[in-house]
Amino acid sequence: MWKEMLTNRKGFSLIEIIAVLIILGILMAVAMPKYFDLQETAKDKTMGAVLAEGIGRLHMHFGEAVIAGSTPGQIVYNDATLGTDAGDFTLSYTSTGGTADITVTATGRPGTSLPGQTKSRTANRPGTD
Repeated sequence: MWKEMLTNRKGFSLIEIIAVLIILGILMAVAMPKYFDLQETAKDKTMGAVLAEGIGRLHMHFGEAVIAGSTPGQIVYNDATLGTDAGDFTLSYTSTGGTADITVTATGRPGTSLPGQTKSRTANRPGTD
């Protein structure tokens, strides 16, 4: 009976287990930095998408105002006319008046994945191209 048990042993040897652990360690060493880089890239892309929404709001406001009969010089672009709520972000708009460019700034709200982080993009004032 003992002879039968010794010849029918099943399982992994210590060498096989160590080899698997080494392979897993190498995979983790390669994968973890890439994972964190992907997180940073995703955060940057999110901020870019929010800024694109803010610029889209500029153009939408321009179109609505022109259809309502305003001339490009009469259109006011500010936080009140464009709105600041963008989900996890707050948008703000800065213009020096006249035909100057408009700067759109996105700021992450507290309690989100990007609290306090800001990114800005400058756009041409619609109707001045």
